[in-house]
Amino acid sequence: MQFKHPELLYALFLLLIPIIIHLFQLRKFQKVAFTNVAFLKEATLQTRKSSQIKKWLVLCTRLLLLTAIVLAFAQPFTSNTNAFNTKKETVIYMDNSFSMQAKGREGELLKRAVQDIISNIPEDENISLITNDDTFRNTSLKAIKNNLLQMGYSSNKLSLEAALLKSRTFFSKQTNTLKNLVFISDFQQDGNDFNIKTDSTLYVYLVKLEPINTTNITIESANISETTATAIQLKVLLKNSGTAIENLPVSLFNNEVLIAKTSVAINDKTETTFSLPIGKEINGKITIDDANLQFDNTLYFNINKTSKVNVLVINAEDDSFLKRIYSANEFNVTSTVSNQLDYNIINQQRLIVLNELNSIPNALSVALKSFTEQGGSVVVIPSKTIEKASYSTFLTHYGSNFNSLTETEKSITTINYSHPLFSNGVFEKQVSNFQYPKVNSFYNVASNKVSSILQFEDGKPFLYQNNNLFVFTSALNTANSNFKNSPLIVPTLYNIGKFSFKNPALYYTIGTENAFDVETQLQQDHILSLAKKDVNIIPKQQYFNDKVVITTLETPYESGIYTIKNKEETINNVSYNYNRDESTLVYRTISGSKNITVSDSISKIFDTIKSDTKVNALWKWFVIFAIALLIIEMLILKYFK
Repeated sequence: MQFKHPELLYALFLLLIPIIIHLFQLRKFQKVAFTNVAFLKEATLQTRKSSQIKKWLVLCTRLLLLTAIVLAFAQPFTSNTNAFNTKKETVIYMDNSFSMQAKGREGELLKRAVQDIISNIPEDENISLITNDDTFRNTSLKAIKNNLLQMGYSSNKLSLEAALLKSRTFFSKQTNTLKNLVFISDFQQDGNDFNIKTDSTLYVYLVKLEPINTTNITIESANISETTATAIQLKVLLKNSGTAIENLPVSLFNNEVLIAKTSVAINDKTETTFSLPIGKEINGKITIDDANLQFDNTLYFNINKTSKVNVLVINAEDDSFLKRIYSANEFNVTSTVSNQLDYNIINQQRLIVLNELNSIPNALSVALKSFTEQGGSVVVIPSKTIEKASYSTFLTHYGSNFNSLTETEKSITTINYSHPLFSNGVFEKQVSNFQYPKVNSFYNVASNKVSSILQFEDGKPFLYQNNNLFVFTSALNTANSNFKNSPLIVPTLYNIGKFSFKNPALYYTIGTENAFDVETQLQQDHILSLAKKDVNIIPKQQYFNDKVVITTLETPYESGIYTIKNKEETINNVSYNYNRDESTLVYRTISGSKNITVSDSISKIFDTIKSDTKVNALWKWFVIFAIALLIIEMLILKYFK
């Protein structure tokens, strides 16, 4: 029991007054002589006993009466926590990720959670509310009610650990406040840790919302599996996390026009293929009909008319292997020798290959430096007899250099599978034992700032990258190496060529860093935008001579097909889809502990918070007790003989 005015308890010292009055009587009795007192002595003894009992009863009653009056004025109360004199803070995290589209007993988990919050929080109570894509600090339910009712699903999913850390930043740094964190989520398994640390002032309430059905079918991915002279084969992968389905319709649209439809049987996963005409632009959409999660029922993609990549090969050796790799249907290859080079065509290229030049003229070195600064890529294949001074002048611009030539046979044994050249499905699996290509001599590299792509058996680089510069450390002619006959040469050089101008991919995933090139020439102060109906986004972009590099991460927020625009001019189309990480409905098991309460109901949690902080005032009971004691005293005085 606690008191609102504990200082009034000093009035209990007043209880000494009736004690003094009753223990030290001020009246004095006189003795009166009488002839026969035998009968009177017996009557006097009985009267004295009754009088003493009555006095003690009155004393106790008055003491209790005064005590009840003092306690009533001190206003006693009870509470589960020290809530009366403690300031309270409430922070609510509402998970509005796509997995909250799943249906519970009363509809979609997110929509039901919003209604429960509105029903259980007083409109004028001060709260802070956090979602995956929005925050409301120190506000009231009345102020944000419309925002809650209009809340949509977010592609920007926070991990549970990140959401917890973010929520805790909304509490004040005061140590004398009672902090309530209400964490509302389905607690989907995401592979990350979720450790809750509390203290004596932080109470965490975990509300785990559970769907009634964890079955979900998703369009996982799509890719071009084969391209022929007449058709493109588009392979679509579908996944199922529930019971098997024998007949699932899959539809393919181009600009909202149905162009193909098929049906598949799916247990765990399955694939289906659509045939598309070659040379035709497709603004595609693949759809399925699944009643559970909706965000992964559609996949957008684009097949655009791609620009051929201009490649300039400056030769001192045979370049036939390069012409085979850089075929005419995807590349425009120009071949020349260094003393006949037209420097005016350098800025028209995307990739320049120095094919075993003995020296790099100073004018070419300057031109190549400017070329790479404008976004162009350069591949250096040295000869066995280079002029070190000229190579040193060129390579120094990129923080590397060739040292001595080592004439020892070395095998190329290590592939950097995480490098962008090889990370996008070039290899089905990592191979540790294959027919290693060899070189008879190579140059040692003086730099620790380079990124190795291929390495020798001793860890020294055979091919390394520094920004837009790709450098082989060995001549590739057949007298020095058999690398030209290795399967590695095709994906390596082909991907360097394709990466020198990144046409928009089939589609991109929202929430991951994506970059692509747009071939255009912008006027001063002009910028490119991504547009879709009433959505217009200005992405991060970098302008070079005749191209713009666009980089996106968290934007756009909505999936769909976006038009790349230069003001009103349409340049190209690009597609974005939601990440499929939330498609598998597998959930964490969570348990309560000290200061951590777990429930499956928002209403129960807020009832618990209210009961924990509820103040039960007791002063009325003490007033009633005082009145009762006063009546008892009156009855004792009147009727007790």
